[in-house]
Amino acid sequence: MSRHEGRRSVSGVRRSLAALAALAAWTGLTGVAALSACSSPPSGFYTLVGGIPLSKSRSAVPPTLLIDVAAVDVPAQIARTAFVMQTGANRVKVLEQTRWASLPADEIRQALSQELAQRLDTLDVARSPRPAGVPVYRVSMNVQRFESWPGSHALIDAVWSVRGLSDQAGLTCRSIVSEPVSAGNDALVAGHRKALQQISANVADAIRALDAEARARRLVAGQTSTACPV
Repeated sequence: MSRHEGRRSVSGVRRSLAALAALAAWTGLTGVAALSACSSPPSGFYTLVGGIPLSKSRSAVPPTLLIDVAAVDVPAQIARTAFVMQTGANRVKVLEQTRWASLPADEIRQALSQELAQRLDTLDVARSPRPAGVPVYRVSMNVQRFESWPGSHALIDAVWSVRGLSDQAGLTCRSIVSEPVSAGNDALVAGHRKALQQISANVADAIRALDAEARARRLVAGQTSTACPV
């Protein structure tokens, strides 16, 4: 082999080694990027709780009634923190990078408790000591549907009941509320908040009616009938 051919061979080897080094570096960067993509945190957390303005003044007089909001039942397909979006009559899309701050059942129960306490100027005594002589109304809710249709509507279909723990008087009703929403997750969450606020208003009306009926029974004989609020 001539000296010129030897130099050309060494140069070729060097070029090959440089190419292999560049390929290894590129592969390493690609692997890091892929790992980062797989381990990236959720893009956002949302909640149905909060955002209710507190009363400017609160009476120092103890509440005339108390509420006990039980755990809420939800459909199995939404019993996860990841958002579940409706994409068709028989299709859904799970957004793993967009999540509720807690499980939807807990979000709904806490929001319902907060709304009722505000509307009735009372306290939720679930899992808390209850003072004697104050009527307590147990609120139970079974969410049949909790649907998120991006750019269309947010729907909550719930069967709920209110029962007085002292006299066992109660009623069971169903509320179906659909709120139109614009595009985006913020709009969907706002729509679900509004739907739940409407359902909470119905439940609050039922509690007021049952409490008024119970007070009337203590004054006069006879029974009255309480209808579901519209």
